[in-house]
Amino acid sequence: MQIRFAFGQHGLDVNLPDGPRYELIESRSASALPDVAAALDAALDRPIGSRPLRELAAGKKTAAISVCDITRPAPNWLTLPPVLKRLHEAGIPVEGVTILIATGLHREATPSELNHILGPEIAAKYRVVNHDARMLADHRWLGTTGRGIPVYIDERFMAAELHITLGFIEQHLMLGFSGGRKLVAPGLAAQETIKVIHSPTFMREPMATEGSIAENPLHAQLLEIARMAGHDFMLDVTLTQSREVSGIFAGDPVKAHAAGVDFLRTTSLERLTGLADAVITSAAGYPLDLTLYQTVKGVTAAQHIVKPGGRILIMGECAEGVGSPEFAEKVASFSGYDNFLDEIRSADVVIDQWQLEKLALTGQKHELFLYVPGLAKERLGGLASRCFWDANSAVDAVLKGLPVGARVALVPEGPYVYARVEDEVHEWVV
Repeated sequence: MQIRFAFGQHGLDVNLPDGPRYELIESRSASALPDVAAALDAALDRPIGSRPLRELAAGKKTAAISVCDITRPAPNWLTLPPVLKRLHEAGIPVEGVTILIATGLHREATPSELNHILGPEIAAKYRVVNHDARMLADHRWLGTTGRGIPVYIDERFMAAELHITLGFIEQHLMLGFSGGRKLVAPGLAAQETIKVIHSPTFMREPMATEGSIAENPLHAQLLEIARMAGHDFMLDVTLTQSREVSGIFAGDPVKAHAAGVDFLRTTSLERLTGLADAVITSAAGYPLDLTLYQTVKGVTAAQHIVKPGGRILIMGECAEGVGSPEFAEKVASFSGYDNFLDEIRSADVVIDQWQLEKLALTGQKHELFLYVPGLAKERLGGLASRCFWDANSAVDAVLKGLPVGARVALVPEGPYVYARVEDEVHEWVV
């Protein structure tokens, strides 16, 4: 059989030999909204747990809006115009609006990417700035959280009278689900904050994983940080497989985000009857598979549907390479899962080490295979022995030795697929 996986901008056709019992797991979602413009108007004028945005903006002269960077398919070109319209109707002028690209520790957005992220008209008309987590002087000190996280948030966001975030909700490898508070921290936080958020203290918490909210300590910490930053209003969406808007959640940053998570769980959870012997998955294609750093998310998402000791093959184009210089250095010196986890356990946190930590934690429990044609072998350290630069060879390797009839899950959309085994659903949906 042949299956097309999300891969780069054009997809990848994978030929699968007879023998295993293949199970295609595709992303589920609610239907696309028939009238997105009307739904946005309703969400902004009748928000969840909040006064309408126009009323919140009344009497203010400045507003800051945090939006996702190029690694997220948030449809800002759809959601921004009605938000901006209400700000202006309330009296905030164009020059009083600052749009911040919530890069966290990702690279800054290029001019062409800004047009894609915001739409060319908004990119040209408004003050648009890239967040830079490495410039501590550009952040405001807000104190520490109850668990000791030092909080520094972009001064340009803090200086505004009204603080708004725009994002979308999907499962997230550390926070349970993206959106809401994530557009404040790590999105607009200094590296001094981000490093602690992503330290082994939180990365090794069992509930700091995909789909976990109620018992996720990292989620609780980010809500606390967002409150400290004066997070006033959020607008998040959920998306269909074809990236159409399926749900809109606006209003109080805690209540509206919770409503979005509940909606996603209700409409998008794929219930499986059992764990797979192996999973062949992707990193969801462009833009998520631009780097190895982002590709890791496909691995961690797959761990929830494979047996202990089972195999996972992740396929990511990695057209932009490994990732940040710090992450690339960690990968190049990687000598094994156990060694790496021991090495960073009590050492100072290095930027982006957490993604390799999540990979290593998964690798301790499962056998990992990577098809990453955009990467050179010499840049992959000890991971090179698990990497392939030919798709057929990678598939052959992950299937080799499996018994006839072995259960092999195929996940073409990678981390965009929210799937759990039926017996575990009650642990996640509460």
